[in-house]
Amino acid sequence: MPAAQRLSGDGDLGRFPVVALVCSAGGLHALTTVLAALPASLPAAVITLQHQSPDHDSHLAALLDRQTALPVAPAFDGARLIPGNVLVAPAGRHTLIRNDLSVVLIPSGPLPPYRPSGDLLLTTLALAAGPRAFAVVLSGYGNDGATGATAVHKLGGTVIASSLETSAQPAMPKATIERAGVIDHVVALGAVTDLLTRLVTAAAATVGQLTPEPT
Repeated sequence: MPAAQRLSGDGDLGRFPVVALVCSAGGLHALTTVLAALPASLPAAVITLQHQSPDHDSHLAALLDRQTALPVAPAFDGARLIPGNVLVAPAGRHTLIRNDLSVVLIPSGPLPPYRPSGDLLLTTLALAAGPRAFAVVLSGYGNDGATGATAVHKLGGTVIASSLETSAQPAMPKATIERAGVIDHVVALGAVTDLLTRLVTAAAATVGQLTPEPT
């Protein structure tokens, strides 16, 4: 079934974890590595953002959809974050998150900041989801994501970065890691999926999205 159809509907408006994966150069490999092993039953919504030229059509969503058991679709204005689904930030638009966990797209324009902006995505996600927000900073040039990850940390969320040794371009994760007291986990790229799955499953159970099995 096409991703757009699989993502249709109102979704779950309850309190569930939201994972944001942000990256730039080397990001396609990083995103594929993380998404490929995520379980179809993941009790969290996922949104990905990679810096892209606003002058070209992006095929990122289609590429990622072939690599994961989760349905993947481009984010559009008004799209809702839904557990077990992946939205992809489009080229030429900054992607923001409303308090109801729906998407707002605004033109990125011809000038910096980075396009689309990881800092804007993560900051608005922090405000919307608070402790249910998971910021994951992966391979890329520059320092985009570090300020947004700081917002996630300040509002009770969790910050993860891929290790410098396993990041094709380590500048982005390095900028986040070097923010004093912000980072929660630095792990090899290949270990991000397992860590995320454990953390969001525990978080979903805590907020009542899952019912813990009796002991």
